[in-house]
Amino acid sequence: MVTVVDCPTCGRKTEFAASNRWRPFCSERCKLIDLGAWATEQYSIPAQDQEPDDGGDPPPARPPRND
Repeated sequence: MVTVVDCPTCGRKTEFAASNRWRPFCSERCKLIDLGAWATEQYSIPAQDQEPDDGGDPPPARPPRND
């Protein structure tokens, strides 16, 4: 049985199978549109706020390796 999914770019139904060389996309065009969106940073993962640096002591230095 072949799984059918929605193309992430255009929403068209497409087979998610080895015979579909653009999977999960329906075409090379949709794949390139998605790649372009990543390249131009239209997709992003929001960063979490970090705790402010308290200006304390730096972490201890590692001892040198003697290989």
